[in-house]
Amino acid sequence: MTQLPSTTATLDLSRYRPVRVGGAPVRIESDAQGAWRLASEEALGAYPDRLTDCLVRGAERHPDRTLAARRCADGAWQHLSYRQMLEQARAVGQALLDRGLSAERPLMILSGNDLQHLQLALGALYAGIPYCPVSPAASGAATDHTKLTHFVRHLTPGMIYATDGSACAAALAATAPDDVEIVIDHGDAGRASTPLAQLLAAVPRTVDAANAAVGPHTIAKFLFTSGSTKLPKAVVTTQRMLCANQQMLLQSFPAFGDRPPVLLDWLPWSHTFGGSHNVGIALYNGGSYYIDDGKPTARDFAVTVRNLKEIAPTVFFNVPKGWELLTAALDEDPELCRHFFSQMELFFFAGAGLSQAAWDALERVSETRCGQRIRIMAGLGMTETAPSCTFTTGPVMMAGYVGLPAPACEVKLVQVDGKYEARFRGPHVMPGYWRAPQATADAFDEEGYYRSGDAVRFVDPARPELGLMFDGRIAEDFKLSSGTFVSVGPLRARVISAGAPYIQDVVVAGIDRDSIGLLVFPRLDQCQSLSGLGADAEVAAVLASAPVRSHFQQLLVHLNAVATGSASRVERMLLLEEAPSVTAGEQTDKGSINQRLVLERRAALVEALYAGTSAGVLRARS
Repeated sequence: MTQLPSTTATLDLSRYRPVRVGGAPVRIESDAQGAWRLASEEALGAYPDRLTDCLVRGAERHPDRTLAARRCADGAWQHLSYRQMLEQARAVGQALLDRGLSAERPLMILSGNDLQHLQLALGALYAGIPYCPVSPAASGAATDHTKLTHFVRHLTPGMIYATDGSACAAALAATAPDDVEIVIDHGDAGRASTPLAQLLAAVPRTVDAANAAVGPHTIAKFLFTSGSTKLPKAVVTTQRMLCANQQMLLQSFPAFGDRPPVLLDWLPWSHTFGGSHNVGIALYNGGSYYIDDGKPTARDFAVTVRNLKEIAPTVFFNVPKGWELLTAALDEDPELCRHFFSQMELFFFAGAGLSQAAWDALERVSETRCGQRIRIMAGLGMTETAPSCTFTTGPVMMAGYVGLPAPACEVKLVQVDGKYEARFRGPHVMPGYWRAPQATADAFDEEGYYRSGDAVRFVDPARPELGLMFDGRIAEDFKLSSGTFVSVGPLRARVISAGAPYIQDVVVAGIDRDSIGLLVFPRLDQCQSLSGLGADAEVAAVLASAPVRSHFQQLLVHLNAVATGSASRVERMLLLEEAPSVTAGEQTDKGSINQRLVLERRAALVEALYAGTSAGVLRARS
């Protein structure tokens, strides 16, 4: 029997803080066509028809418990209890019904994560009216409103909300039709608008009857995809998708039901992980969700640290950059450690893969500072699946592991371009894209499985019961001019891990060229320290300094020492001075890089990389 690769770490639970994690066996079959099918043998338990049933239940059982809170300008936390939120949701829902909003004229929310956003979202859910949260990068923070214009034209909203009317005035002027009602909390929207207080003052009359008519197939919200290959598509997210996925989460992580979970979270609600997965965990399990106005950036992470010294989460979610910043902060701050680890049960990461170097550093700090490791969990999910399909509840602990299917999620692995594409079927999978019948038809195979475009492989082909490893996005892979196929995902992960802590992200170039080249987004703060130059040094000077160039030259040597051919050998590298642009779509507000768009927007740099016309290009040595 083939043994696990030496880089794979199986779990030694004695080193981890005890926590209940699901572990049902998985049924695994293969067919004559070479496809594999995986499914949990654990049946999915009962779940409600409406997500707001959890709000009603919470208002009855623990009316004064905090559902959501956010820090005010004066530094105090503003709390909304389950009872208060239900009252506000009923009022907002009635106001939306009075205005005739529907799936054809939904509610669009331009603001980021705030209590007002949640009031409107739950009000819409309670009344059975779909809503669409839009990333602030496409609204208030944007100067190019092309993407928001597409959203508005595609959805035809009956109401658009912005917490700060002034911040969104330009976007509203550029995109909102004159007949669409604008609702704001404060500021000046630049046109006639309705105060949110007016909606909150509505007297419930018919909203409870409307709520009773909401069923599992009622559309809960529209979530736009990232649009990495075409214009973003609006994913139809139903009540059943949200509720079924939360039940799948609960059975995968029974700890959520052992005590009410407490979350402190910044992940954007315009994405499925923050808005469906994380908010849903708190609501579904009677927990509390604290809005974190910090971000995983050098400028804003101090806000997260301040919040973590006051709020002790039971589960913590972040993107890899956030985990790296937090690991460094925990290593230096005993007070933060004491509070952060006091109630902690589970870590999760999302948005991108956590490098093995960052993973090991987090494990080391956890064990050193609190005497125990905390289980680091991940999985595979997407907007179209509400979002979770697999979880790392299996016996393996390592970067890149995405685990085993959750209860009720059927996984089919089909060979595409030499890899296994993961396809999914179950109650958590979307019915389709809104007003896009051809895109919907193309998204499903002949058996009704959603084609994810994600590639996976078995941890050990001889022991498929161990679960799956992420193997990149099939659409990102390409061929060199020689016809050699380059697998982008694994190469990118290897470069980031080997280059830690000096690399933020990497874009792999080489389509129809003779060799692989890398566009590297460096971590400028780390490179500045390495350079030995002062804090006022220009970015170009930092990246051109001898210590920085020497480090990345040695990285090329290290990468190519283990390369097995042109599909993994890196011939050239260019360090980029300009960070990835969120407003241009190169990076999502979760931190994920759009490889295709970076290559398109920086085509001149790609040419310079291969022509050798830039002094910054590093070349591999023969």
